[in-house]
Amino acid sequence: MFRDLTIDELLAVQAKGPHTFIDVRSPKEFNEATIPGSINIPVFNDEERAEIGTLYKQVGQEVAKDRGLEIFSQKLPDFIRAFKQIDTPMTVFCWRGGMRSKTAATVLDLMGIHTTRLAGGVRTFRQWVVHELEQEDFSPTFIVLNGYTGSGKTALLKMLADKGFPVLDFENLAGHRGSIFGQIGLEPSNQKKFDSLLVRELARLKQEPYVFIEGESRRIGKVSMPSFLFNKKETGVQLSVHLPVEERVKNILADYEPDKYPELFQEAFQIIKKRLHTPIAKQIEDDLAIGDFASVIKLLLENYYDSRYEHSGNQHTEIEYVHITANNLDDAFQQLLGVVERLELNK
Repeated sequence: MFRDLTIDELLAVQAKGPHTFIDVRSPKEFNEATIPGSINIPVFNDEERAEIGTLYKQVGQEVAKDRGLEIFSQKLPDFIRAFKQIDTPMTVFCWRGGMRSKTAATVLDLMGIHTTRLAGGVRTFRQWVVHELEQEDFSPTFIVLNGYTGSGKTALLKMLADKGFPVLDFENLAGHRGSIFGQIGLEPSNQKKFDSLLVRELARLKQEPYVFIEGESRRIGKVSMPSFLFNKKETGVQLSVHLPVEERVKNILADYEPDKYPELFQEAFQIIKKRLHTPIAKQIEDDLAIGDFASVIKLLLENYYDSRYEHSGNQHTEIEYVHITANNLDDAFQQLLGVVERLELNK
């Protein structure tokens, strides 16, 4: 017989070694929010879940259960086969630790496949995430990378991480680059997914003396950074990266790859078009039409993004910045390493 685990027991099991979490809810539910690192082996797909839900509301529980059993019995061989591919201890869960995870765990047990089940399901996990963030417990100092759009801040974070430095990439967790064009080519997170990923990252980094982050606004795409982390960012060590506009254009082209999503860039531009002088907006539209994205980006930097960044900076004139003025991204990274060394020597 399978055993139910509390959230604390589940975290303890996870810490001991490889462990696979299996979300047996529908793909749509899984994509909206799940336990980070989980895989999806659904009892019902999205259409089947909708059908059963309709029967439950309009006809009754017993009819819905009978239809659910009929659907699940037909896919049972494939369901079992998917679990047989997993070679680690495993835990199944659904939304509330209800019928779907109980059915999955029971059938697996009958087939000789051992699994545990998360009591309370994703709802319990979400409550735990909210509680963890409410503790506002994160002691490392933030070293904050600031700079105009295209200054390579995200690339610098990746280069730091590759060198083994502690990095917290809010944009990666949010699935958004923090601009009007920020979600193009990415899969934006909702708040639940962002919070779950964030809690995992905070736990990973909590023993570090400092952590590198990017100078984000509190809202990143569809999600918001917790207030205590935003305030911590505001009082962290502030670095400001300066690159020539030509280098910034190159960085944006490499990061956003606008030639892959020309229609999406045209759609996004319509959101800010009215904020630009008419001749500039017309030139950008013409350049978008012929695919001259380098010109588009340069015009947007010079006529929109740079002025917005300067306005934001003027609101924080009391902040002292360590300035890094570089020729390109590699030069900026080497200077950044020098700044880190000096900061550590002064500790």
